[in-house]
Amino acid sequence: MKTKTLRQIAITVTPANEDAISELLLRELGAPAAVFHDLEADTRHASVYVELPEAALRAKRADLGAALRRLIDCGVDARNAHITFRKLKPQDWAESWKRHFKPINIGKSLLVKPSWSRRKPAAGAKVIILDPGLSFGTGQHPTTRFCLEQLAAARVSGTAQSFLDMGSGTGILAMGASKLGYQPVEAFDFDPAAVRIANDNARRNEITNVKFARRDLTTLPSRSSRRFTVVCANLTHDLLIGEARRIANRLAPSGWLILAGILNTQFSGVAAAYRKLGGRCTARRTEGEWTSGVFRI
Repeated sequence: MKTKTLRQIAITVTPANEDAISELLLRELGAPAAVFHDLEADTRHASVYVELPEAALRAKRADLGAALRRLIDCGVDARNAHITFRKLKPQDWAESWKRHFKPINIGKSLLVKPSWSRRKPAAGAKVIILDPGLSFGTGQHPTTRFCLEQLAAARVSGTAQSFLDMGSGTGILAMGASKLGYQPVEAFDFDPAAVRIANDNARRNEITNVKFARRDLTTLPSRSSRRFTVVCANLTHDLLIGEARRIANRLAPSGWLILAGILNTQFSGVAAAYRKLGGRCTARRTEGEWTSGVFRI
């Protein structure tokens, strides 16, 4: 019987195509990707770790190459993307994650940490356990951190506040909202694999009041009778612009709309779309290639 071997499969990415290539890896390999930025070499790689026998590996090489070509045909600039395969010892895989992923404090309210961390939360802080390699979106990315920080800042203790997460990914934002006391909390994602992972993460963190659903933002009713105190849309800029009215119509009066996943060069276009709806940007942060903002409408 042939045994499986643990392998790292990585594709070089740019800020403009890393989301598309990360989704490609999830779709083709069934494992979410994490993006690493080598500051010294100024290179980025989206990586997944999977167990594959040699025969399956040969097939995956061909499948990934074909998937990259389809991305290029759809207009994604992935012409310089390079795929690498590396055999790993299991202990090397585990130690690699431990070097890269550290606990993250979100103010005094939340601690996001991997399961191996012994970090204790501050008095009164809630804990979210998320292991990289099992999920993409562990609070390491600046856009995710911004969203978590704004969620914590908007929370008013003892007040009823609701939260909607559009494009929930691993579920980290919805889980954070639940831990902070938002109720009800709703979340959805277009990708069924992301929905499955998010529900697994919620069970692991003993969160029972959040169920993640598969929905397509572009097919939701233009207007909704359900409005939320805080709405987070960590999506691609084209969706944020094209579906601006549909997104804004789910925000309660005087609510907070958190927009993220936006490259610096794209933010002005996103902001303009929401200004047309009466929105004003009340908070904004640029970190690396990314800009995120909070809007009141």
